[in-house]
Amino acid sequence: MKKVRQQLTTWMTKQMQLPADVMMDLPRITMIGQLHIYIENHRGVLRFSNQELRLLLKNGHLLIKGDHFVIKTILPEELLLEGRIDQVLYIDDTDT
Repeated sequence: MKKVRQQLTTWMTKQMQLPADVMMDLPRITMIGQLHIYIENHRGVLRFSNQELRLLLKNGHLLIKGDHFVIKTILPEELLLEGRIDQVLYIDDTDT
């Protein structure tokens, strides 16, 4: 049932020409070089340290690795992280 719902949402998004991040509850990630990353549509912070940030998403996690991390802005569904960003990984719950 979940796959059918996802396929229907994908089809509707394409047919109606709507942004996928809005219709499918996907994160929107904006990076400025290696220094800033702005994430919208997350579900909360799971782990934060000077070298790692893990965010909960609707379907999985977002793992950001680097150094000298500082959370500059945090709102219920938005986050601005500064520091040296070395790696951004999307971890899908269906893979585990």
